[in-house]
Amino acid sequence: MPAQSTDHRPAPDLPPMRTLRELRAALRTHGAPGDLDQLEEALDTADLDDLPRVRRITQHYRHRAVLRLDPVGWAAVGRSAEDVMTGLRHKLAAAGGGAR
Repeated sequence: MPAQSTDHRPAPDLPPMRTLRELRAALRTHGAPGDLDQLEEALDTADLDDLPRVRRITQHYRHRAVLRLDPVGWAAVGRSAEDVMTGLRHKLAAAGGGAR
């Protein structure tokens, strides 16, 4: 069984995103600038018979709307690689794994 994160926080109140109409509305309201246009472009070029691709596209943009509603998640997206590495080094040192 996979280990559960100790960083658990309640999910933000999410808008419904089960249909393309709902996903578009969520992106219009909660998405980053350009998300809705990028979704439309990705769907316009997708082969509708390639259901795994269509699913990946919709999941990607659903995830973006969810991140925008989660201040901690959205802040994490903007972190620099160096900031992430520093944080990991501190966690490893605290856990006794040492830092290199």
